[in-house]
Amino acid sequence: MGTFTTADGTEIFYKDWGSGRPVVFSHGWPLNADAWDPQLRLVAEHGYRALAHDRRGHGRSGQPWQGNDMDTYADDLARLLEILNLRDVVLVGHSTGGGEVVRYLGRHGSARVAKLVLLGAVPPLMLRTEANPEGAPAEVFDSLREGVLHNRSQFYQDLSAPFYGANRPGADVPQGTRDAFWLMSMQVGMKAAYDCVEQFSATDFTEDLRGIDVPTLIAHGDDDQIVPIGAAARKAAPMVKDAVLKVYPGAPHGLTGEYEEAFDRDLLAFLED
Repeated sequence: MGTFTTADGTEIFYKDWGSGRPVVFSHGWPLNADAWDPQLRLVAEHGYRALAHDRRGHGRSGQPWQGNDMDTYADDLARLLEILNLRDVVLVGHSTGGGEVVRYLGRHGSARVAKLVLLGAVPPLMLRTEANPEGAPAEVFDSLREGVLHNRSQFYQDLSAPFYGANRPGADVPQGTRDAFWLMSMQVGMKAAYDCVEQFSATDFTEDLRGIDVPTLIAHGDDDQIVPIGAAARKAAPMVKDAVLKVYPGAPHGLTGEYEEAFDRDLLAFLED
């Protein structure tokens, strides 16, 4: 466990477990590094150095008014890699964290990075536009912002259902999983949570994807209600040279149970390849 300070004076919390080749995880919105704990433990037990930070405004990191934008998120990640002098890194990003690691590569290049893993990631673009008809309409993201501003506790409780597919017939999602989602979500500052909606929905990562020059695993559930696969992984994979697309039939956005086990196997195989 540790902290570092960014260029604008924001303190960022991070976990650092195990030793070996570094695997750096970036979490989704509105969560924090704890969301990656099972995978952090998994890779550390298999001889890797597992790291994950709380994005600014989230979890145990500082909550500045400024800097809640994708470029700054990427620069904060760059600062972590530089301070710890991490090299030959495998970057792993879920959801918004997938945008963060892709933007990192777009802004800072791959000198420190050997491989990339995107899970349920937002690139190339979530928002529906004339050039991106597969995206979701602006009203979807407006409703997320409204939820953050008005009774966010109930909003996060409700959001946990589609996040883990608990609203699907026959779904067996433990209440504890949904409670943990709520707890992590309540730790993100309102300003950061509100600003981040714009960042994960309206940021166009197309050119960042096209510039990726490291082996890439793109994994996505085909029943993802938060980041639908048609606007995300299925469009992103052809843009990335040397990308492998893994689709998990029936899997939601937040992986649990058999879907999480499948991703864990694929992650380890990709690390060891």
